Amino acid sequence: MLVGTNDGRTLEVHEEGDPAGLPVIVHHGTPMAGIAYEPHVELAREQGIRLIGYDRPGYGPSTRAPGRRVADCVPDLTDIADALQLDHFATWGVSGGGPHALACAALCDERLTATASLAAVAPYDADGLAWLEGMGEDNHVEFGKVLEGEAALRSYCEGVAGERHEPEELAQAIASLLGAEDRAVLTGRFAEYLIECERHGLASGVDGWVDDDFAFAEPWGFEVSEIATPVLLLHGEDDRFVPVSHGRWLAERIPGVEARIDAADGHLTLLERRMREVNEWLLSHS
Repeated sequence: MLVGTNDGRTLEVHEEGDPAGLPVIVHHGTPMAGIAYEPHVELAREQGIRLIGYDRPGYGPSTRAPGRRVADCVPDLTDIADALQLDHFATWGVSGGGPHALACAALCDERLTATASLAAVAPYDADGLAWLEGMGEDNHVEFGKVLEGEAALRSYCEGVAGERHEPEELAQAIASLLGAEDRAVLTGRFAEYLIECERHGLASGVDGWVDDDFAFAEPWGFEVSEIATPVLLLHGEDDRFVPVSHGRWLAERIPGVEARIDAADGHLTLLERRMREVNEWLLSHS
């Protein structure tokens, strides 16, 4: 379904799970889309979760919002909650969706009950953090293009998106980002799902991906120290997409955060292995 925003844009929203369950709004990774992964839908039905995904501006059919900041997702979420007549909801975000979830934790109205942040990047200007250290070479190249400007980044994103249409191509394209555990889960239906998400999100171009990357590199529009609602933070020690140093930086600065940093996890493993506990935690804080 399409939801209109107060500033005249539209956002594509995807609903799955238990219609009578706790509404949970999901912030997808970069580049992905808000379509749900079937095991997550099954869990949602089992656990009593109304699973609500949405495509960020510039992804899928969602109208682009050039120059958007991370914090600009908050009025979008407010518009979605209003359109769906939600009197309360929780939220989680993974990877590039993590900062957007944290923005909601800091800035959403009283309807937001709890937030889970999975493998989120820290702010680009994070004090004391070597932002790129520990990332795979692919991320070094990508964020080098951010510093070169939009034309260079757009060309890079278009080239990369054209190289990964099958699971084997995806694994090869992001090989520098894969530790052993992530490589083990990037197979079968999960790999197909990631490709479907990327295909859906980038169907009309790479605007969403480009705008995400610039949003990460600019001030987010809030400080994580402002968060006053419950937050669960998950991060894997063998994460080469978003190094664990980012998770530790955030965990030291989010007031009252419950941090679960596990040596057995990478980046992708959180989506494959940790969603039951994420849902359990969100339900316990609803």
